[in-house]
Amino acid sequence: MTKQPNFLYLITDQQRADWLGCAGHPVLKTPNIDAIAGQGTRFDRLYAASPVCMPNRASLLTGRYPSLHGLRYNGCRLPLSANTFVNLLAKGGYHTAAIGKSHLQPFTGLPPMGRDPALADVSEEAWSPDEGDYGEEEADRYSADGRYEITTPYYGYQHVDMVTEHGDRCGGHYLQWFRENAPDWEALHDPANERPHNYSCPQAYRTPIPEELYPTAYVRDRAIDYLRARQGEDQPFFAFVSFPDPHHPFNPPGKYWDMYSPDDFEVTLPFEAHRNPTPPMRFLYDNWKNKGEQMTAQTAMMLDNQQVKEVMALSAGMMAFIDDAVGEIMQTLQETGAHEDTVVVYNSDHGDYLGDYNMILKGALPFESITRVPFIWSDPQQREPRVSGAMASTVDIGATILERAGLKPFNGNQGVSFLNAVTGGDGPRDDLLVEYNDGGSRLGFKKASRVRTVITDRWRYTLYLDQYWGELYDLETDPSETHNLWDEPAYAADRARLSERLNHLLTAQMDESPLSDRLA
Repeated sequence: MTKQPNFLYLITDQQRADWLGCAGHPVLKTPNIDAIAGQGTRFDRLYAASPVCMPNRASLLTGRYPSLHGLRYNGCRLPLSANTFVNLLAKGGYHTAAIGKSHLQPFTGLPPMGRDPALADVSEEAWSPDEGDYGEEEADRYSADGRYEITTPYYGYQHVDMVTEHGDRCGGHYLQWFRENAPDWEALHDPANERPHNYSCPQAYRTPIPEELYPTAYVRDRAIDYLRARQGEDQPFFAFVSFPDPHHPFNPPGKYWDMYSPDDFEVTLPFEAHRNPTPPMRFLYDNWKNKGEQMTAQTAMMLDNQQVKEVMALSAGMMAFIDDAVGEIMQTLQETGAHEDTVVVYNSDHGDYLGDYNMILKGALPFESITRVPFIWSDPQQREPRVSGAMASTVDIGATILERAGLKPFNGNQGVSFLNAVTGGDGPRDDLLVEYNDGGSRLGFKKASRVRTVITDRWRYTLYLDQYWGELYDLETDPSETHNLWDEPAYAADRARLSERLNHLLTAQMDESPLSDRLA
């Protein structure tokens, strides 16, 4: 094996930790992802630094929490001046590639959500605007024929195949490729040509786009192209292969649409299972029962059991396509002779409520369905199946990769390597922090929510800024988080202890970079 291993990092968008065959899902079949776990360590308690796309993806690259790296909520941007572990890999001799969804800069072009009225009188920001080009993921860059050339390195990546947005109408380099390879691309994008179906759940769309032209296939094929291009090269590589699915809308193409039936699934945790729902849960419930509107396509909502099961079936179809794509990528890794020199990682950026308490999507309520994510590490030095209960965070992943590559992290990195846990050792954490910041007010909050959570081996404690209520769950006796113990007198001491621990974690949220170069 080479002195420095290659890294193949496979990541999905909005996938729960328990939505894998190897994690015990009773319906979904993921044989190819399971095969990676069969030659590696599956971590059962790895948590997102923030359970939403852009902040957590930035935390993955920087090893820092959103309150420090600056991409605090969707619609912000990761400063170009931010250091990343990918930068260090490139400086350390790696060829680095991002294939698929990046989402470190805005890509929708839509205005932000309603802001706090108190900001109406604000004329300037606390910091001067960053210098540089922050439009690399915006749609207009990819509107012309041919291929738009992104300025590299892009947060450390030397090669970029960009996919933006979600569903069957992704943008970026994928869209340019799609227009070139589908002469009837406008008809394929016309909603009038949706294939017939009987699903009633929101955002169910039976796309006319064939499997071979769907974004999952594009990411698969560009990853295969990259692996083949690296064959015979002495330089190690880091390939970040990022699928936009199974994020909504729910539109698996071709055979994947009806691969699973709603009748295959059950709603095991309906709204009624929660003994004392919090105000945002009650807000969502009332909105559902009163047939209220969804604030945005990304906002959490509640559905009836049949619609939830439809969402599950379509999400499973999207996952089945990803699993097949993973199988072909892994086969190419074998065929090119790189497998024995490559650490393979499988991960997701955050989860989805996916029916828990009749909710779907994600939001301010940090249940484990959205904070706990799949993570598998298959290492040529340890090709044995393990399941680790070690606690780890997205901020720790970069430090772990750097240690395995024999490189040091940068100052200001908040992550700690959990490489020891890959071989069955203990993890470095007894607890961890999860941040959530919203870009506007929703779910009944009067202003954009600010949520901080501490998770330990037994407890989940969540504080909501300026709210009279909070959350406290005993994960040992109540792993489904059905009984909020916040107001229970018998748990007052536990609440106080966890409050103090959260204070310590928040006190640590000071940027230690740059180091001082003078005494005073």
